[in-house]
Amino acid sequence: MRQLIIAERVCLIGHIASKAFGLVGMLLVVPNAEIIFNLSQVGETAVQLSMAGGGVVDIILGTVAVSIYAYRALGLGLWLAFMLPAMFISLGSELLGTSTGFPFGDYSYLSGLGYKIGGLVPFTIPLSWFYVGLSCYLIARAGLKVPQKPSWGRHIAAIAVGALLFTCWDFALEPAMSQTSLPFWYWEQPGAFFGTPYQNYIGWFGTSALFMSVAGLLWRNTSIKLERSQLNLPLVVYLTNFAFAAGLSLAAGFSIPVLLGLLLGVIPAVVLWSRSSTTPAQVTVEPVTKEVSVAKVEVALK
Repeated sequence: MRQLIIAERVCLIGHIASKAFGLVGMLLVVPNAEIIFNLSQVGETAVQLSMAGGGVVDIILGTVAVSIYAYRALGLGLWLAFMLPAMFISLGSELLGTSTGFPFGDYSYLSGLGYKIGGLVPFTIPLSWFYVGLSCYLIARAGLKVPQKPSWGRHIAAIAVGALLFTCWDFALEPAMSQTSLPFWYWEQPGAFFGTPYQNYIGWFGTSALFMSVAGLLWRNTSIKLERSQLNLPLVVYLTNFAFAAGLSLAAGFSIPVLLGLLLGVIPAVVLWSRSSTTPAQVTVEPVTKEVSVAKVEVALK
């Protein structure tokens, strides 16, 4: 188990470092070509490798870190019960979207995010839906006290809030990924919301709510009680990914989408995390009473 914890932390640190390195590179190095020319051969090679595969490494490290965390905190069965629906449903939505325009709108992926499945969707996209989606769902479940007070209402609320947190990440992500000087996808017909169609956000909410619902049904017979310290990694993952997207969007002048994401996503996520339990769940064992029937014995005295 110790080796798993070390691997999880190494991958998480690598994920955060990749985000920071990519943000600095895209904001400072790439717009100033003379910086690249003045670098040493090692520095120039590092920049080239980062531009060619930095996004792929970043997403893979995040996926591995969250997968190890989920295996440790939830167990193999519950981890796979979320990961597989999340990846297959999101991939299906992305393939449908890039082929037909439904449910997100008419868009296409460019290079920079790895091999494209079916020539349409980079393989890293469903990975990012999984690891950020799981982080959002766990924070929502814990903050709404679903494990402590389970009910259909709380389960539905956790799905809705988890999907909202996930969609709010996209408020900052869309301008950064499609409207800056180094886009990773583009819209055939730019939408009314800072270049993004409103339909896209409905698609994000619907797709994430769908795979969270499937996971919730698969988890229904299991009580998942995570204390606040066990939710640090999901919160850090969510905040890190939002911060990366927000940095790029703010640098390009897209402050309103970022502010909207902060108000509806980041702040609620922190509040929900703070509302989660601070003590480990206690296992209550009900006392068992056994009734022993003693046969009545009659003794006749002569």
